[in-house]
Amino acid sequence: MPDETLPLRGLTVVEFSTSVAAPFAGQVLADLGARVMKVENPEQGDDARNWGPPFADNGMSPVFNSFNRNKQSLAVNLKDEAERGKLRDFIVRHADIVLQNLRPGLLASLGFDGKSLREAAPGLIWCDMHAFGAVGPKKAQPGYDPLMQACGGIMSITGLEGHEPVRVGPSIVDQGTGMWAVIGILSALRERELTGKGSEVSTSLYETAIGWVPVQIATYLLNGKVPAKFGTENFGYAPCKAYEAKDGWLMLAAGNDRLYKKLTDVIGDADFAADRDFATNPLRVENRDKLNTRLQELIVRGHRDDWVERLTAVGVPCAPILSLDEVVADPQYDAVGMEQQLPGDAMRLIGIPLTFDGVRPPLRHGPPDLGDATEMLDEEVEA
Repeated sequence: MPDETLPLRGLTVVEFSTSVAAPFAGQVLADLGARVMKVENPEQGDDARNWGPPFADNGMSPVFNSFNRNKQSLAVNLKDEAERGKLRDFIVRHADIVLQNLRPGLLASLGFDGKSLREAAPGLIWCDMHAFGAVGPKKAQPGYDPLMQACGGIMSITGLEGHEPVRVGPSIVDQGTGMWAVIGILSALRERELTGKGSEVSTSLYETAIGWVPVQIATYLLNGKVPAKFGTENFGYAPCKAYEAKDGWLMLAAGNDRLYKKLTDVIGDADFAADRDFATNPLRVENRDKLNTRLQELIVRGHRDDWVERLTAVGVPCAPILSLDEVVADPQYDAVGMEQQLPGDAMRLIGIPLTFDGVRPPLRHGPPDLGDATEMLDEEVEA
């Protein structure tokens, strides 16, 4: 996919960021063709550069490689007034979007804020990515993905009842916040197209965490009962659970009576199929412990892939629970072409989960060396 066909080509983004949330948002914009200029501390850069081992051939961590490809780096000492002035001038003259997730109040104290910059450049889109949000008693507190999974309720419903709290492995709050930032920015770009005016977009880790549990909160507000942990199950229908076969685990989700009937046909046990405690979904939910015990006894008699093949053949939703080495060996993994080679490096990364006319935006180049585009600021001042 040539650069000139990427949908966000021609847009310039200045990214004040560290860690994951804002870098991920910037990476999505960069993958879609925007010129993303990442502002970094000239002494050490983004902390994520050194999050390892392991490290790739370019000396950078998998985290930094994954969330900062296709960008350029501006090494700017934000404590230096002259350097701040050059950067501010660049933003006013060239930036379409400013994206930031630094410590609350830091950029504003240095003269970088949406209000003043938009007075100088009315078409500018400024995106704040907060920890706890722009208002409220915790607005000045920093935050991280695990903390937000904790205080946003996600960990309270993840894992098994009676066991210690469990964090969802991927940084779903960080990356989810990055996605909301991109959605907000794209919406603001559309508004600018209609009115010529920029705007200030705001999202936060806390709001994203709350946004991941809307059904559970709505259920609590409806019946006053605090949702329990359900492990791999769904609280609304059964069976929906991970079951262990002879040689591995599979996930099974029969969400209605029709699918349940197909499941019993494949299982092939007459007593199980005839059990009236499982005749309807409400009865299966009410008797889920009995259902799960019986299903486990039956499924463990067979092999994982055989169960998956037979159930899939009749339309019962199921999947093998794969380790990551099995994931990358799956033919479907190769078919969708998410894995891409980092140019000039042996490292392979996962591309953006979007295609345009069947083509996935490429990894045009790896993450930037620290300060690789800083001279551009001097060139712009002299121009």
